[in-house]
Amino acid sequence: MKYLFILLLISTCVTFADDIHKEFKSAPGKKLEMDIDSGGDIIIQGSDGNTIVVDVVFRGRAEDECRVDFDESSDGLVIRSSYRSHRGNHSHSPRFEVKVPKKFDLELESSGGKFDISDVEGTMEGSTMGGALELTRLKGKLNFHTMGGKITLTKSDVDGEVKTNGGKVLLEDVTGNVNGHSMGGNVEYRNVTDRSGSSTGEVVKITTMGGEIEVDSAPHGAEVSTMGGDVRIHSAGDYVKAKTMGGDISIDKVDGAIKAETMGGDVDVTMVGNPAEKDRDVYLSSKGGDITLVVPAGLSMDVDIRLAYTKDSWHDSRSYRIESDFELKEERSKEWDDEYGSPRKYISGKGKTGDGKHRIRIETINGNVYLKKGK
Repeated sequence: MKYLFILLLISTCVTFADDIHKEFKSAPGKKLEMDIDSGGDIIIQGSDGNTIVVDVVFRGRAEDECRVDFDESSDGLVIRSSYRSHRGNHSHSPRFEVKVPKKFDLELESSGGKFDISDVEGTMEGSTMGGALELTRLKGKLNFHTMGGKITLTKSDVDGEVKTNGGKVLLEDVTGNVNGHSMGGNVEYRNVTDRSGSSTGEVVKITTMGGEIEVDSAPHGAEVSTMGGDVRIHSAGDYVKAKTMGGDISIDKVDGAIKAETMGGDVDVTMVGNPAEKDRDVYLSSKGGDITLVVPAGLSMDVDIRLAYTKDSWHDSRSYRIESDFELKEERSKEWDDEYGSPRKYISGKGKTGDGKHRIRIETINGNVYLKKGK
């Protein structure tokens, strides 16, 4: 019985000792699951062949504190790690380096540590309590979340979402329908496109609780918002909805409708495209900044501009103005209006071009308005 007990213990693949190296026969299309309760960085790389290679590297006293289990099945491999004792301060976590067949599904959970994943095709998901996500040359579906750390997704063809509660998000050279979110960091899209001919694409959607947003291209439109930071969209199709609680909004090119609001900053928008096509309604609002709108020549518009300036504004009230390349009827209020707190006066500009098909509404406080004719 004593020898039988020893054999059973060995067969469970439980390890408490030095660095671990293990290899498991596998095949493309299977799955790797990792439940890393001990915490630790996870580095996964897709490779040719039908073998899963695992190296667990311990640091400090981690080899004395950490237990690692391997559970092999027909579906793939499950790796679990935990501390031998939940008492005390476990200050060291192991590092997990894993090679899998290139076509492989991933399901990862860690109590803390970065994910570094490359050259894998499949369904990939996971979360970590704190650590960066470095994702490159991936293909398939993904859904990753970190409680605190930057996210970098590059050179990939994927659908899904990446999210951090505190850190920068960068999506660069990515094809597919993928959204990036941050609760407190900048979000940047660089060369993110849909699949030409195989996908209708989706709207770029970005939210962050505090940070800048930059989108290189959003061919099917963009909906972005931040609680504090600038918004920059270089090119968008169909429409843009942009909102910031404190920062400038710049939309270099949009072929469609626009709704842009800031609580404190300038708004600069250029509309492009055939003025006879698409919905081209515009609503621009700033609670403290200049607004500039450039529209295509020949756009049919119903224009309504309202500029308010407060009595305590640092600017000379006589210099506030509406400048327009189109004929507008301008009116200036004579009395101070104290209905909204600080007494204010108004300058309004109204006009119509063509049949007035598209509604153009612009509002600002303590800023100028410029309506310009483009090409």
